[in-house]
Amino acid sequence: MTTIQGGARRTPPGPPRPAALHMLILMGRDRLRMMTLAAERYGDAARLPVGPKQLYFFNHPDHAKHVLSDNSANYQKGIGLVHARRALGDGLLTSEGELWRKQRRVIQPAFQNRRLAQYAGVIGEEAALLVERLTARADGPPVDVLEEMTTLTLGVLGRTLLDAELSGFHGVGASFAAVQDQAMFELETLSAVPPWIPLPRQLRFRRARRHLQRVVDELVAGRGRDVDGRDDVLSRLIVSTRLEKDPRVARQRLRDELVTLLLAGHETTASTLGWSLHLLDRHPEIRRRVREEAVTVLGDRLPEYEDLHRLRYTAMVVEEAIRLYPPVWLLPRKAQQDDEIGGYHVPAGADILISPYTLHRHPRFWDEPERFDPDRFDPSRRTERPRYAYIPFGAGPRFCVGNNLGMMEATLVLAMLLRDVRLAGVPGRPVVPEPMLSLRVRGGLPMTVHKVD
Repeated sequence: MTTIQGGARRTPPGPPRPAALHMLILMGRDRLRMMTLAAERYGDAARLPVGPKQLYFFNHPDHAKHVLSDNSANYQKGIGLVHARRALGDGLLTSEGELWRKQRRVIQPAFQNRRLAQYAGVIGEEAALLVERLTARADGPPVDVLEEMTTLTLGVLGRTLLDAELSGFHGVGASFAAVQDQAMFELETLSAVPPWIPLPRQLRFRRARRHLQRVVDELVAGRGRDVDGRDDVLSRLIVSTRLEKDPRVARQRLRDELVTLLLAGHETTASTLGWSLHLLDRHPEIRRRVREEAVTVLGDRLPEYEDLHRLRYTAMVVEEAIRLYPPVWLLPRKAQQDDEIGGYHVPAGADILISPYTLHRHPRFWDEPERFDPDRFDPSRRTERPRYAYIPFGAGPRFCVGNNLGMMEATLVLAMLLRDVRLAGVPGRPVVPEPMLSLRVRGGLPMTVHKVD
């Protein structure tokens, strides 16, 4: 517990308690707007009455550092992720304590730098297949780019981390969309709606959950007992869960961990690529620079791991895209003991919200924060800003284990796409962010495909 000086306990400003119903409705309709309004009206700290709860919203790099790193032991996963447990189970995304540490130790080796060099070739091959699919549809009707990015990232995930082909499993993306929809419903209703009530959303979720469990069961069955001496994540998880005394617990834990890995391993990178392509379509001069770099660095060959440091501008584009549209848009936590954040008292049990989406747009730390400007990440131009003003992969002990793989995948794929095809948005079609477990594009991202000159 942090000692509170001076006797009186300061409470963050915020709307009055009678606004609780309005705030609950706003959280259901437009979560990003709720966070943005809180930052605009109340500054770096706000107390938001939402239904029966009081949410403590903190929007300063120092606050994020305290909650996510300096005093992280006092904060467990909070609202949203706790409610997602009903949808996802106890995988790496939602677990806590010793179970989380055990899960992290199991998968950590798969993300070592020496492994990344091996994964680059797979990324190039999957990106070449993507370009082939898109080229076949050049000058035709719009293609849902998000659907294509999901196919790509699932292909990369299967061949790199799982040493398995996922192309034969159909409907995985749609099933995960239903799971995310249910997780957000749990958040909006604060898990007050019993799961057995046959609402259409909950029925879709049950079907999706059963489908995903069949997928992971088939993956495990396909691997059989051929795990000794293999070091992919699927084999490591199978070996790890064998240590459970209760076979039912082992089976459920394996299912939870694989479902979470499938979701986290493809969703965030697919969203990042979608937002990057949308932003590049709106900024043709930046798109031209990315293509020129790709042609210069890659020529007509597949990318290699060594190309990463030469695709510097492309990486800057990805960094700027995830500044504006961070895949992990919210980092909710729950205080275990009383604490003080930014001079404000936080009681034990309080729900804490840290939002990369609003932090990345904080006008005190970002010039023209709404403008898409990859050059702000040029090492020669970077201004002095707090480390925690930019946290697209989280921070502290729960920093995203796959951040380097995700950045490499997005950079190499974006370079190949820009080199070989031009994707154009559909005129008049709005592109609206949808804050689910990740920050998606609502309703997909239709774009027309054109061959480059």
